[in-house]
Parts: sequence; structure tokens; C-alpha cells
Amino acid sequence: MSDLPLWRRLQPVVTIILVVVLIGVPLWLVVVTAGKSQGEAVQPNLSLPGHWQLWANLRQVWTEADVPAAFFGSLIIVAPTVAGVLLLGSMAAWVLARRATRVNAVLYALGISGIILPPAVITVVLLLRQLGLAGTVIGMIGVYMGIYLSTVIFFVTGFVRTIPPALEEAAQIDGAAPFAVFRRIVLPLLRPVLATATILVCLYVWNDVFYAFFVVGGRVDTLPLNLFRVASAGLYLNNWHLIFAYVLLMSLPLIAVFAVAQRRIISGITGGAVK
Repeated sequence: MSDLPLWRRLQPVVTIILVVVLIGVPLWLVVVTAGKSQGEAVQPNLSLPGHWQLWANLRQVWTEADVPAAFFGSLIIVAPTVAGVLLLGSMAAWVLARRATRVNAVLYALGISGIILPPAVITVVLLLRQLGLAGTVIGMIGVYMGIYLSTVIFFVTGFVRTIPPALEEAAQIDGAAPFAVFRRIVLPLLRPVLATATILVCLYVWNDVFYAFFVVGGRVDTLPLNLFRVASAGLYLNNWHLIFAYVLLMSLPLIAVFAVAQRRIISGITGGAVK
């Protein structure tokens, strides 16, 4: 251990300090501010509240800001979007990874181009109006799927290339159709990368305000739009304790998704190792 360079010995300590500063400090600020009274939270800081009233603030936000309706609005957009991009993206990635042709190489480049090319918001809005989908949940789901499908294709294609083709060939010899091969052989092995993609897509869509505001136009009340509306209307003006309490409520579903997906990642890796 003493033979290691100084920077190698200090690397774990520096990493922990960076994690605490970049993640721990903002999280601590949110929690302690959400637990303060209005007077204590006028100027948010890292100090502890004189009297914790976190649950009272959460109950007030839950009732006054109509959080249940906004939660349902976010859910009906996020759930179909995540399911759609995972299914279509994994199927497209499987074909692109297994059939190495020039046409598929071009299609793969076009498929992942959405990662670096920004969406044309004005064009998207005009297209939705022409299709009669402007201001609808279906139109919003379609926009999100178009934006984040590139991310899923990029992640899954590289993972599929690490799966031995012999597994699929054995299933084909047994008479399995292509879709059966994908559903029974490939899809279970994609659980780790799909769990990672689920976390990313949920994070992006759940917290989005820009596309929800300009595409849907506020007709569907999601959690970020609801927070923007009540804060702009003056309900939470300078009430930082309520704003941060709302942020905590909005973050709880993401924490649950991360906990479940993290467990899937570990089980998928161990299951693949055993096989």
C-alpha cells in the first residue's frame, strides 16, 4: 500500500469529497429548507430549522397545490413514453447490431443523431397541429419518444453486440421465430441496460418543463408545470419552504424508480454471469 503514489492513495478521499459537495450539499439544502417555517426559509441556507415541520409543509403542498392531479398527469405521460422507447429502441437496436450492412450502418447513424442534434421545436409544434395532436397527451408522448429513442438505441446496440450470437442461433435451430428469439432470449439479457435507460428517460421526462409547456401548452397538468404555475401565481411567492417541499414530493417517484432499477441492474448482471 505504501508503494502506491500519493495521488492514487488520495483518489478515494477526493472522490468522496466531490460526491458530498456536488450531491450531498444540494440535497441537504432541499431537505432542511423544506422542514423550516416560512420565516426561517426566507433566505435558504444549510442551517437546521429551529423546529422541524417537514410533514406539515408536505401536507400543505399536497392539498393546496393539487399534487395528486399533477402526479396523475405526469404518470400518464411518463409511463407510455418509457415503455414505448424501451420496446421500440431495443427491437431496433437488436436488428441494427445483428445485421451489419451499409444500410443498417446509415440507419444507426440516423437513429443516434438525435443525441447531438437539437429538436426543432417550432417544426414539431407545426407538425402536431397539422396532425391534430397539438395539446394532447398522445402528441406529447410522441414527442418524447422521438427525442429519447436515440438514447435507447445508442445504449442497447452496444450491449447487444456483447451477447453471443450462439444463443440466438440455438433458439432458431429449435424453430423459434425472430420475435420469439427476441422476447425469450435477447430481451431478458437486456435488463441491465434497459434499467439504466429507464432511469435516464424517466429523469428527463418527469422533470421536463420546456416541451410540456410549448407542445402541450399547459393543457395537461404535470408536476413541473404545476410547480411553475403555482409559483408564478404567487401562491409560493417567497415561500421557499413550500417550494422545496414540493421538490421533495416530486422527487420521491424518481427515487423509487431508481431503487427498483438499481436492483434490476444487479440481478441482471448476476443472472448473466450464472448463465
